Amino acid sequence: MKNTLLLFVILASMPMSAQFAPPAGQIGTTAIHKDSSVIVAWATGIEVERGLIHIANPSVAHEGSNYATFGEPENALGQASGNAMDVVSLGDGGMATLSFANPIYNGDGPDFCVFENSFSDTYLELAFVEVSSDGQRFVRFPSISRTQTTTQIDGFGSLDATKIHNLAGKYRQGFGTPFDLEDLIDSSDIDLNHITHIRIIDVVGSIDPNYARYDSEGNSINDLFPTPFNSGGFDLDAVGVIHERNELIIDDNPFNSVSVYPNPFSEVFVIQYNIKIDQMLIYDFAGKLVFEQNEMIYGSEKINLNLEAGVYFMMLVSGSENYIIKLIKN
Repeated sequence: MKNTLLLFVILASMPMSAQFAPPAGQIGTTAIHKDSSVIVAWATGIEVERGLIHIANPSVAHEGSNYATFGEPENALGQASGNAMDVVSLGDGGMATLSFANPIYNGDGPDFCVFENSFSDTYLELAFVEVSSDGQRFVRFPSISRTQTTTQIDGFGSLDATKIHNLAGKYRQGFGTPFDLEDLIDSSDIDLNHITHIRIIDVVGSIDPNYARYDSEGNSINDLFPTPFNSGGFDLDAVGVIHERNELIIDDNPFNSVSVYPNPFSEVFVIQYNIKIDQMLIYDFAGKLVFEQNEMIYGSEKINLNLEAGVYFMMLVSGSENYIIKLIKN
């Protein structure tokens, strides 16, 4: 009986002591370097709403402003710089909404990553991450903070990355925090294969209930607070895309879109369509028919092509109309 009770106590205490991925460069890290080949695109548009530099004392100003002012929104577009200066500071509770040339889809593993400008593995400013497939309705990634909530971490304190999960800012500058859309698979009102916007929202960091922000388990998130400077809050460097959905727009298509992704592809690609397709014919570069499928009606198909790497051409036949799509198999 005593051993059973001891085992129960150990198991009950495990969730609060669970360890998540360690800092960049350590075994088991999930950090993605800014020059990694897995990143295929970067954010192309941004809107920023700055937060106060000290939400608990709104009258505090720095360099003549009560709000964060450091950096321009455009600093967060394109490839991550990996330095402290080429960023936009959000302030307490501020947010940035980013858009992309092509939508992001839910592929294998992480689908995008967020870069902050921390100069070390422990001086971490955190942010929530939300996604949207229409720019209006956003869904937040479930996040976990196992940092203690008894004592406030001050503006020059430190955090342990192994106690942080699904919060942007987990890694030092030059290394992105990855996010996997599969974590939102049960969410409604969002198309995980057509993410058009990503929103980054500063975690205020205060454990005072009047200002605290909470993770998905109801824990207040304790991070550096206050940071009453014009560069206060989360400092956004960039958002990199790992799974980009390339879309083909067909002007004569009454439904106006047929999507093929990923393209280039390795083994499997998805075709999504809003019209009745009578035939799908795929030819190799020499004009030989290598794949055929009939009767595809309003939906999506996963196509597995066991073919050699190279260039192929897919013909879609819909009534009297033919559409050609170039495919590249890696």
